[in-house]
Order: sequence, then C-alpha cells, then structure tokens
Amino acid sequence: MPRKFSKNRTNSFRKRVYEVVRKIPQGEVATYKEVAKLAGSPRAYRAVGNILNKNPNLEMISCHRVIKSDGRVGGYKYGKNKKTSLLKKEGITIKQGRVIF
Repeated sequence: MPRKFSKNRTNSFRKRVYEVVRKIPQGEVATYKEVAKLAGSPRAYRAVGNILNKNPNLEMISCHRVIKSDGRVGGYKYGKNKKTSLLKKEGITIKQGRVIF
C-alpha cells in the first residue's frame, strides 16, 4: 500500500531539497539521488525531480546542476538543450548527452 504523506511533511522535504540544491556550487553537479539522500529521503530521487520541475526561483535555486546518476543531463523546466547550455557555460563537459566527470 502506498505511503501517504501529510502536507507538512511534503513541504518540509521540498524545502530541504531546495536548500541542498541551493548549495551546489557553480561548475559542479549533483545527482537526483545525492540530493534526495542529503535532503533526508534517499529513495525519493523521483520526487526530487518533480520538486525541481516546479522550482519557483531559478535564480536562487540552480536546479540545472542536478543530473541523473548515469551522467545523463536529465530533464529541465526549459528543456534539455537549455540545461546543457547552462552547464557548459559553467564549465561542465558534456559529451553525447552525458556529463563527463
């Protein structure tokens, strides 16, 4: 049976996700899984993606710095091309749609 979350718990996790993502330095990336773990819910990496898709403040919360665990760029509110462009502008190397670590 699926777990049901209270609105307060969901909002709390959302705030923790935004705080984690806000701390990712320019020119660096983190995975959705890493963000979920640092926000206190290691298995909630899909929820991280959904939360970041609704990011209300792209200036303060640079969600383009969050990528998939396999290095693929992943989704972005304004499309993968825009996300790739932003990452490259910050010095991240991307080949064939994957971040080169």
